[in-house]
Amino acid sequence: MKLTDVQLLKGYTMVLVFENAERYETDLQPLLGSKITADEMQTARINNEWGCLEFLSGTVDIEPKTLYRFVTEQDAIAS
Repeated sequence: MKLTDVQLLKGYTMVLVFENAERYETDLQPLLGSKITADEMQTARINNEWGCLEFLSGTVDIEPKTLYRFVTEQDAIAS
C-alpha cells in the first residue's frame, strides 16, 4: 500500500493519501517525535519508488505499511 500524496498541515499533523485513494489526517508525533523535530516535518517527501514517507533527504523514513497500519488504528480508536 504505497503513499501517493502528503500534505503538512501544522506541527506533526499531515494528510496522507494512499494508492487505494484512502485519505487520513493524522498526528505523526508518536512515530516521529524521537527522530525529527516539528520544524523538520517540512522536509517531508514521498519516495516514488518505494511509496514511503521520507524526511531529511531520506535520513528518516517510514514504510507505507507502517503508516497505513498507524492511521487505520488511530481512525478505529477515534470512531
